[in-house]
Order: sequence, then structure tokens, then C-alpha cells
Amino acid sequence: MAKLIVGIMGPGENARPEENEMAFDLGKAIAQEGWVVLTGGRSFGIMEAAMKGAHEVNGLTIGILPGDSSENASYDADIKIITGMGSARNIINVLSSHILVVIGMAAGTASEVALAIKAGKKIILLQQDEITIRFFKNIGTYKILVANTVEETMKIIRDYFKVNPAHAPEGEEAL
Repeated sequence: MAKLIVGIMGPGENARPEENEMAFDLGKAIAQEGWVVLTGGRSFGIMEAAMKGAHEVNGLTIGILPGDSSENASYDADIKIITGMGSARNIINVLSSHILVVIGMAAGTASEVALAIKAGKKIILLQQDEITIRFFKNIGTYKILVANTVEETMKIIRDYFKVNPAHAPEGEEAL
């Protein structure tokens, strides 16, 4: 049976401690639902924190790596997809996720949001500043959802799949 994949996007080196804590809690909550956590796979920042959270409750994680080896990959990435694509791998992150959650912001993260908008994906901006929200809502309109807490994010994800069963993974009933 297909699994729901939730992409968690955010900065690596520039992630703030409170953002990493939120990513950890979100990764854990997603895994507790039986869903898969997908990140950029590296061993720091939002990517590392989200996968560590998922692993705390034995969740499954996927890391989409930019390089041509697993060097700098998170230990907590169960499935390491080595792309050799650098930042171009961001399209794989986006297209492989059923819904995306964005914590923190950096250039690579902004590119993932833009690609997700273009691909028609739903994006949850978690605890973002007003300028970021306004910018992405201006170009993404109804595709952009906003949350302030992990709990609120999880409710949005659940509600989204209840209302949009066609977006649930093939073979999996809407949540």
C-alpha cells in the first residue's frame, strides 16, 4: 500500500535552534501518523531535525541528497537517494511529496516553495514571518496555507486529505 509522503523543507546551516526543534516535533508527529518524512537528506538543519524526530518513533525517512555520494547525509535518512544534481534536486523533493511543510527560509527553501507552487502542490508555511507569507500567497494564492504550531500543521494536513481524497496516495483511502 502506498504511503503518504510529507516533505519538510527548510534551511540547513542557517536554521535557527527553535526552527530545528519545531522540525523535530513535526517529523515525530508525521511518523506517528504512519506517514513518511521526506527532506533534503543532509546531516544538519531542518533536514536532520525532522528525520531525527521521525526516527524517535520508528518512522520512515527519505533523504534526497544533492551530491554524488552519501557524504554529509543524515544518519537518520533511511532511504538515501543520491542525485548528483546539486540544488536541482529540489524538484525531486517537491514532486515526490504529497504535501509540503516549510520551516524557516533560505534561498534553497524559497526555490522549493516556488517549484511546489508551479507543480500545483499544497504548501504549509509553518511559523513564517508576514513578508514571506505575503510574498508566497501573492504568487501561490490558494496553494499556500499558514500554520503557527505543529498541532495546527497536522490538522491542516489531515483536513486537506479529507477534502481532497484524489491527492491521497494511490491505493490509500483519504484520511
